[in-house]
Amino acid sequence: MNGVSALIPNWNGERFLGRLLENLLGQTRAPDEIIVIDNGSTDGSRQVAQRLGAELVALPANSGFTGAVNRGLERCRTPLVAILNNDVELDREWLARLVDELAGPGGGKFYFATGKIYQAKQPGLLDGTFDAVSRGACGWRCGQGRPDGEIWSRALPIFFAPMTAAVYRRELFDLVGVLDERFESYLEDLDFGLRCGTAGLGGVYVPQALAWHWGSGTLGAWHPETVRKIARNQVYLIAKHYPKKWFREMGWPVLVGQLLWGILALRHARGSSYLKGKLEGLQRFRSMRSGEVQDTPVRRLLIESEDIIRNLQSRTGFDWYWKAYFALT
Repeated sequence: MNGVSALIPNWNGERFLGRLLENLLGQTRAPDEIIVIDNGSTDGSRQVAQRLGAELVALPANSGFTGAVNRGLERCRTPLVAILNNDVELDREWLARLVDELAGPGGGKFYFATGKIYQAKQPGLLDGTFDAVSRGACGWRCGQGRPDGEIWSRALPIFFAPMTAAVYRRELFDLVGVLDERFESYLEDLDFGLRCGTAGLGGVYVPQALAWHWGSGTLGAWHPETVRKIARNQVYLIAKHYPKKWFREMGWPVLVGQLLWGILALRHARGSSYLKGKLEGLQRFRSMRSGEVQDTPVRRLLIESEDIIRNLQSRTGFDWYWKAYFALT
């Protein structure tokens, strides 16, 4: 039950990759196999992976985060899978704590586990804990930018884990499907979480499992491609998961949430990337909409998740985006 593979999607991440591989090799509970899925890097990433003993899956071109993870899942030979960004650093007990949680007496009801992630550039500030998503189709990495504290130090069940650093039961991908490669990168973990949540397959947040994230190590938080893909993938989330009569029930929160996110993009001089992403999402809306949507579970999950955002924001101080969103919705 306890065998675990570590999957690391990578694209030109040489400056981070070696440190992560050394972290994994130094874990008190080391992974049984480490697989680096390289998306056609032109730096020395592949040499670093091979030098440090990782299994290398060398892809000819960049298939995005989702494509890389899926190729790695095809190679896994263990019942547990750790998915890691190449720009994270791990406490020596990180893997042991998450594996023990899933393998322990109460772990049978959980399908994935994630821990507390700090910002590597600003010690003491959180990069995030677990994820949540609003009816407006915008997610929040709960705790992001907040100082650590008691509110972030309690274990609890969750439906959304950031694939920055998390451990999953391999069977979960057989139950709900692998990552949707149409998302390429960004919000694929929210899409996966919505599938898990509507199927009643949850996870657990383990605050004692610590990691540090350098953040946006591939392109940058407000790179034009990052903004375009996030803007597009927000539309994909609505198309794939929202109830049949979503516009009547949730049209106003969606409009508010998306316009406010557009203002954020404009403030970072990325208005054109935002518009390109929305147009691309709308053009593919019908094809993304194919398949049955489980109205009641999705509706309940979105409402519960938004309530989590409101509660945590009110207890730790509202970001302007969420203050405006909740005031208007």
